[in-house]
Amino acid sequence: MLGSMLLEKDAIGEVISVLRDAGSAAFARESHQKLFDVLVRLYLANQPIDGVLIKEALVQQGLWDSLGGYEFLGRFVSAVPSALRARHYAEIVYDKYLLRQLIEATHQVTETALDTAQPASEVLEFAERTIFAVTERRVATEAQLLPELVHEAFRSIEARGREALTGVRTGFDELDELTCGLQRGELIIVAGRPSMGKTAFGLNIAQNMAVTDGREVVFFSLEMSRQQLTQRLLCSDARVDSHALRRGRHSRADLARLHEAGERLSHAPLLIDDTADLTIMELRARARMAARRLKNLAAVFVDYLQLMRVPRSENRQVEVSTISRGLKAMAKDLGVPVVAMAQLNRATEDKSRRGNRPRMSDLRESGAIEQDADVIMLLHRESYYRGEAPAGDPDASGEENVAEVILAKQRNGPTGDIKLYFDRRFTRFANYAPATERYDYPPPRGADVAPF
Repeated sequence: MLGSMLLEKDAIGEVISVLRDAGSAAFARESHQKLFDVLVRLYLANQPIDGVLIKEALVQQGLWDSLGGYEFLGRFVSAVPSALRARHYAEIVYDKYLLRQLIEATHQVTETALDTAQPASEVLEFAERTIFAVTERRVATEAQLLPELVHEAFRSIEARGREALTGVRTGFDELDELTCGLQRGELIIVAGRPSMGKTAFGLNIAQNMAVTDGREVVFFSLEMSRQQLTQRLLCSDARVDSHALRRGRHSRADLARLHEAGERLSHAPLLIDDTADLTIMELRARARMAARRLKNLAAVFVDYLQLMRVPRSENRQVEVSTISRGLKAMAKDLGVPVVAMAQLNRATEDKSRRGNRPRMSDLRESGAIEQDADVIMLLHRESYYRGEAPAGDPDASGEENVAEVILAKQRNGPTGDIKLYFDRRFTRFANYAPATERYDYPPPRGADVAPF
């Protein structure tokens, strides 16, 4: 690689773009590091690359004789036929550099593990952080000329045809209309106060993707157990009162519908991980494993953001900022939408405030969430603040079951408000259909289920 740089000035620019932040550290030998630094300085100063100038630069630093003079430079020049494969040589050097970094990281982890004074949990966190730092040292993609990007854009448009959705369908028609589906690589925040239905909403979208559309989805639940989530899914799909089921007051018809729902759900490619107290590094590692297991991962759900932690952070605001950045990086890394539920602060319940509708500024503990998120949805049910009637009460007004999804931010599209039905008996959201006064649920795949 150094021979290519000595033969052709333009090869230096290619090598710099491959090695990036590694720079001269990508070389194992100190003599190679010093020669690389000299060549890069000459290139950045727009100086010609020839033996005289290289010798002068090395003499000024007192390196000419110690490195071996012209014989040292001649070995590099004679080692390569031309400068045409400079990028390929640089990629080989960078790969070896990453392997050396990995070896060094494993040595550090081994030494830390042998230190019996530290708890195993701290050693594991150190190991994750150290190995993760090596995996993050990746070569960025090259910049592309606009004509190439235009051709790519038209190929994408032609391949899509007249299909309205460019992302993954949520099952909620108005939401899909505004967002064109959940887009790959985007971080979507679903925020609300406690009991607004954040988990239900996220689980319903995951259910629509996995059960109705057969898409592969992983749901990380840091709050509820997998058994609780499974029961919610069964009740939601079967339209069975979840509270009655918990109290053992279900009918034979309910049980029959639950068995039918169980048959449908047993074929759904939905992974549920209920590991509590996850760090962002653990979450990313588990998401990668899920992507390998499922082969064609469509979306990742996290319930909920503020329950994650960052070891030894300065304060909670910095911690939440690190988590939101990590979730955004995970979405780009996996190339799928990441839907993270989040808690709002108590500002919506402040009596001095006009109305209870949430705003983006109500996101709890960090403004970084507003910055990192591509889409922010705020859940709101006005009946919650007026005092709701018991679920299933025949005297309850129609507004008791109306929920709003306030699309407060969409980086690449319009914002707006979306009305949905929310049935607390089934913990299920549905398309709002006031004209028919029925719940418009998306039918399960392979089943003919009429809306309620």
